[in-house]
Order: sequence, then structure tokens, then C-alpha cells
Amino acid sequence: MKKHAIIPVFIPHRGCPNDCVFCNQKAITARQPDVKPEDVRNLIEQYLPTLEGRGLETIEVAFFGGSFTGIPIEEQSAFLEVAAEYKKRGLIDKIHMSTRPDYISTDILDNLKVFGANTIELGVQSFDPEVLAASNRGHSVEQVHEACDLIKKYGFELGIQLMIGLPEDSLEKCIYSARETVKIGPSIARLYPTIVLEDTVLSDMYRAGTYHALSTDEAVAITKEMYRILAGAGINIIRVGLKSTDLISGSGTGDDHTEGHTYHPAFRQLVEGEIAREDLEAQLDEMLPDVCEGETAAGRITFFSNGVSFSNMVGNARRNRIYFEKKYPHIKFAYKVDEALPDMVYEARKELF
Repeated sequence: MKKHAIIPVFIPHRGCPNDCVFCNQKAITARQPDVKPEDVRNLIEQYLPTLEGRGLETIEVAFFGGSFTGIPIEEQSAFLEVAAEYKKRGLIDKIHMSTRPDYISTDILDNLKVFGANTIELGVQSFDPEVLAASNRGHSVEQVHEACDLIKKYGFELGIQLMIGLPEDSLEKCIYSARETVKIGPSIARLYPTIVLEDTVLSDMYRAGTYHALSTDEAVAITKEMYRILAGAGINIIRVGLKSTDLISGSGTGDDHTEGHTYHPAFRQLVEGEIAREDLEAQLDEMLPDVCEGETAAGRITFFSNGVSFSNMVGNARRNRIYFEKKYPHIKFAYKVDEALPDMVYEARKELF
């Protein structure tokens, strides 16, 4: 059961004058009214009754959408004051926000401390200067390191968001970004494949043929390697891929505002399922010298995971089942739950009928 809940406060494009090539926040902002402190209060009051009795360990109010620390500090304080009131009353546990690396300073962090903020996520996107420049990010790699150092020095929980498949990006550059993230040591991370959204410079580049959008398989292959690096270092990967609601899609499928088949609603499961398949196949390969058609006639190979990871083991739309049955037609496979296994740990065992 999920033990952590977020009350999201979406402040579209506030505090961010920059025009990253992939961002359509200005188009979204034009369709939405400004958010006021009273709206934050109303949203919290709306969410809290739905969270009662669910055994939650942590409830956060999170300011997303624009660059929170880029808005005037008086406005930041007005929003934070509402969240801080609910935190003092014990109705929420944490205050969380996302922002840009170049909107972090001692004055900003001092103010966040006053209101008891806990978590700051930085939209880093890449540690490669060519990728940052081609994406018109407007900040440098040096500013990323300076901001991360300052956030950790102040004792805030640090999060880093990385994107996959930006202009001038590559597998090697994405892996480099993941490794640089590990060196910094954030508590949490998000991995987002680049989505070609309407009303963006990137969509113009895509139509002109100057930008190649990753296919789903390409995005999964790269993200999977980054996931292994971050998870292997103990970093909590709290999101992989965008939700349909992040795209402001009328149908909820992500199709209304995307181009080039760059969006998949179950992207995280695709990535984690691919990791499961690779881990199981590595074990299977070690067993193959002892596994022949005659031996498996009286037995089978059973794959195990705990209940949380079972859907990843089977794969999205049963793709792992289909893969193993097609590649190893002489082997009988079964899939079972072993709750003694940790999340994302898979075992292949030979079993007799």
C-alpha cells in the first residue's frame, strides 16, 4: 500500500522567463488563471479528507509547474505561509517544491527555512553543456553544482530531475548525467524521456527534421541504464516518465498535445520490466547448460518476485512472458510470488512438477 501522498499545487510557468525548447508552459498558462494563496488553502482542504484512514506515513504539499523560487519572494512567502500553517497543525508533514538551478541563493534558502520547507527538486535535465545549450536551458553545469551544494549545506532534501533524448543528447551523455547525479548524492530523482509537445520550439524542430524524437524502445533502453546507475547508488527514483495529466491532455491518453509517438502511459513499467527481463535472462543463461528439452519435460523454470514487482516480472502487456516463450520454446516457464524477495529483485529457479 502506498505510504506517501502528495498534494500538488500547480503554478504554471510562474517565475521562469526562460523558453526551453521542450516546454509549453506558456501555452498552458494562457489557459489557466493565476494561482493565489487562497487557492492553495482550498486545494489542501479538498485533498485532506480523501487521505484520511489510508495509513499514510507522509503527506506533502508540493509546488510544481514553474520555477517556484523564481517568483517574487513576497509571493513565495504567501504560498509557503499557507503550507506552513498546515504543517504546524500536523495535517501535512513536508513542504516540497521544484525550481531551476539558477534560482537558488542564500536569501532564497533562508526564506524557505523560515517556513519549514523540506524538499527542493532541481530541473537539471542534463550535465552536458552542449545539451543544455541546445535545449536553451539558460543555466550552466557549474550553476547546477553550486545550487546542489548550497541546498545540501542548508540541510534540505535534494532532488534532481533528468531528461532523456534532448537535442544533442546521446546514450553516453545520459549515462554521464546519471553518474554525475550519483556523485552529488541527491535523496530523490526523476527520469523523464523528452516528449515533443505542441506549441514548443522542439515541435518546430521535429517537423523541420532537425530533431530526432526517440522511439519508445530507444527511450526505454537509455532510461533503463540510467535507472540502474541511480538505483544502484541508493537514490530513490520517485518518477519515471510523465503522467497523462502532466501533459494537460483532454483525453487522458497524452495524444492530444504530443507528436512523434514519444509518450507511453506506462513508461515506468516498460523500464522496470526490461530490467526484470535482463536480470532473469542472465540467471537463465547460467542455467542453460543444465537445461535441455528432456530435463524440462519433467520440470520447469519458475521466475519469482515479490507481489509489488510481479507485474514488472511479467512485463507490460505480458511482454516478458511472450519474450521468454518465443525465445526458449523448449522450456516451460511459470511465474510465482515470493514475498521474501525485496522489490525489484528477481530469481529464476528450476522446479520439478
